[in-house]
Amino acid sequence: MNPYEGIPANLLKKPKAQIAGIDEVGRGCLFGPVFAAVVVAPLELMPILLELGVKDSKKLSAGKRYKLFQSIQSLGCIYRLGYATACEIDNLNILQASLMAMNRAVNKLPKKPDCILVDGRFVIPNLAIDQYALIQGDDRSPVIASASIIAKQSRDELITRFALNYPQYGLSSHKGYPTATHISALREHGPSPQHRCSFAPVRKVGSS
Repeated sequence: MNPYEGIPANLLKKPKAQIAGIDEVGRGCLFGPVFAAVVVAPLELMPILLELGVKDSKKLSAGKRYKLFQSIQSLGCIYRLGYATACEIDNLNILQASLMAMNRAVNKLPKKPDCILVDGRFVIPNLAIDQYALIQGDDRSPVIASASIIAKQSRDELITRFALNYPQYGLSSHKGYPTATHISALREHGPSPQHRCSFAPVRKVGSS
């Protein structure tokens, strides 16, 4: 991972330049919202984030992810969260809902960053900020990796709370992803109001 991957050359000369990274989590889930996190840090913190060991949140254990979540905050990085609900996902589609969640996160920032590095191939619509899309950005940029950790940790905590209201689906173990346990529970109990009815496994159960 390059600490300066994707950052435009003109900002590399400014140690205090504010670089934002943004990522989403939960696109492949059958249950609950899709979450986005934006993390903003000065250019000079990029090597420190890398030294911490940040990486794609999917490649971290829950314990390591939580420690990094705390470490990112202790560095003083600014972060904000945005989400799109299951209903919005069904009404729009998962790509547009993910971009909406990202837009909402960025619009909560107290100050506009100098640029945003966006995980994936699409930039965020309707933002008057320089943006750069990085495919597999959570493996290439420490600030995007940091955003993936914040997003994953925050969404997992929310789904764990949802599990108290919907114990029949085993959400604490799979966090809404389409595991065999989850599919079996869907077949037995049917979809909840938080399930994404436009997703094929839920749609099939709901129509049977």
